[in-house]
Amino acid sequence: MKQIGLYIHIPFCKQKCNYCDFTSFANKENMKEAYIESLINEIRQEANKEFIIDTIYIGGGTPSYIGSQNIVKIIQTIKQNYNITQNVEITIEVNPGTVDKEKLINYINCGINRISIGLQTADNNLLKTIGRMHTYEQFLNTYKLVRQVGFKNINVDLMLGLPNQGMQILEDTVYEILKLQPMHISVYSLILEEGTKMYNQVQSGKLSLPSDKMERKMYWKVKEKLEQNEYNHYEISNFAKKGYESKHNLNCWEQRQYIGVGLAAHSYIDMKRYSNTQNIEKYIENYKIYQQLHEVQTLEDMQKEYMMLGLRKIEGVDIQKFKNKFADNPLYIFRKEIDKLVNEGLIEVELNNIKLTNKGIDLANLVWQEFI
Repeated sequence: MKQIGLYIHIPFCKQKCNYCDFTSFANKENMKEAYIESLINEIRQEANKEFIIDTIYIGGGTPSYIGSQNIVKIIQTIKQNYNITQNVEITIEVNPGTVDKEKLINYINCGINRISIGLQTADNNLLKTIGRMHTYEQFLNTYKLVRQVGFKNINVDLMLGLPNQGMQILEDTVYEILKLQPMHISVYSLILEEGTKMYNQVQSGKLSLPSDKMERKMYWKVKEKLEQNEYNHYEISNFAKKGYESKHNLNCWEQRQYIGVGLAAHSYIDMKRYSNTQNIEKYIENYKIYQQLHEVQTLEDMQKEYMMLGLRKIEGVDIQKFKNKFADNPLYIFRKEIDKLVNEGLIEVELNNIKLTNKGIDLANLVWQEFI
């Protein structure tokens, strides 16, 4: 049996954040019922008993914005139609102020064992600037409630490089989160996407972003503080207490296969990448006829991608794992690329690993371009 991950997309939000370019909506509540029905249908249609699911990730949008009875129904449908590992990791994304005790108990009872809370910053003025619908105090209430009902495996999302986010605001946020001691912390740099409200605000001069140099200083300051508090920096943007690394994300970075279910969800099966439509009306009408094939990989494509994904991990690409998977040595296949990147100080080759240097982490996009 093939062990794979399963991603479930819930595209509904109370309000779309100013920086968000994900496929999500804040004004289609009337379509929730029809969407969930179509989602359940897709889960059943895509079921394959040759697969065994070891991670389930419910993302969005804001999955916690819809009723928990729908989440329970989704999980039950997955369990009825797929083989599930005994220690399956099931994550749901929640936003502060969108869950109560009843919802969280329903999550636990249906098997969800990991919660990812979107905070971004502890500064209320900055939260308002970036279009978040909550305050830091609401985050604290949500976090305490999540702990109270029994969740231990909790991730908190933070962002850096935000408008008007000086170093002190960032350090204050990290200090506050460290007091809570979540098992996992994700730290993402803002990527300004064309078409978002924030992109237009920056282009018009209404908002300004920290310089690239300041953004990098922020990154290394956060890394320093989290590592001092025993968080393992295991991937460029992710830190975890020992044993609490995200299995779902690690599987992706190790080029494991996955199925994506729901609007705009992507799948990677048998060297093929395909996705569902981004049009919710078309998805509800018939998801299958609007699926789009994006890529049929060659062996060379797969090897290059394995290198790019592997170099996201702080430990880098395990040379023996590469040999086991491809029956070839990456040091030979990519000798020109590796020599160039080593000479530029962007990667280093150890006995068993090829990994980014600190300079390489800062210039990761340049490294990955060598393998495209």
